[in-house]
Amino acid sequence: MAVGTLGYHAIGSPQASWIDSFYMTFITVATIGYSEVVDLSGSPYGRLFTVAISVVGIATMSYLFSTFLALLIESDLNATLRRRRMERHIAALSGHYIVCGIGRVGGNVAEELLATRRAFVVIEKSQEAMDAWLQRHPGTLYLVGDAAEDEALRRAGLAQAAGVFAVTSDDSHNLMVSLSVKLLHPKVRVVARLHDIRNADKARRAGADEIVSPDFTGGVRIASAMVRPHVVTFMDQMMRSEEGTRIEELRVPESRPVRPLGEVLPRSPRYVLLALHEQGQWHFNPAEAHPLRPGASLVLMTGPEGRIEVERLLAG
Repeated sequence: MAVGTLGYHAIGSPQASWIDSFYMTFITVATIGYSEVVDLSGSPYGRLFTVAISVVGIATMSYLFSTFLALLIESDLNATLRRRRMERHIAALSGHYIVCGIGRVGGNVAEELLATRRAFVVIEKSQEAMDAWLQRHPGTLYLVGDAAEDEALRRAGLAQAAGVFAVTSDDSHNLMVSLSVKLLHPKVRVVARLHDIRNADKARRAGADEIVSPDFTGGVRIASAMVRPHVVTFMDQMMRSEEGTRIEELRVPESRPVRPLGEVLPRSPRYVLLALHEQGQWHFNPAEAHPLRPGASLVLMTGPEGRIEVERLLAG
């Protein structure tokens, strides 16, 4: 712009003013090209100068525009926009799960939720661990922060969540997560991971509804593989099936009137009803005439589609 202004002022002097020279340069570089504000009809070298200014100016403007666009895409501004969009998606969730920690155990929990098509949000304070997970599952909703902090739990939609998995690698941190959840919303179910099973009583006092020790569970699994191999093989194949077949638990809504089981849940190839739990008692393979009462829990073997179908039937 400076070279063009100086050049046109020299070529068009004394008629061309500094404003005319600058304007001539601008409309040339911007490819507007209304007319020759500076008269070049009698100056062939002036028109060659215009060609040079056009080539260099347009190339420079294109380069600046592409650089600015790349900077905009790669900058924190884009990350901020994506984070706000993700927070809006999280705020719209209901009945989802919160996975606190996406390490080895938390990753397997998230994989199971994905396989059974359940919505969840991850809270992880390590950006490196979160990035490793996002490389495999880029569409995951997540927050980078400490899951024991009230603000992180609120931002993850704790008020509308169905449950929280406290599955970090630190037992004391899982206790703090359980306590924070129960202080904010006592009705939200919490499952806590503990290495040391001796901390189970402390975890329950902190608010954990269920305690899982990978070491203890692993020992039971090893013993089961020896004494009941066919049962273990069946469970393994079911957990690894591509159809997502699982043993699911569904609760009858409190608002549903008492009706015979066969009327509410007709037989279907999509699910198999194994048992019914109500008033502290188990009813295995219940009859179709068995009255289905509000608050009862159903245990079924089914896939994601079958689970959704049963949820729809129970809701009426």
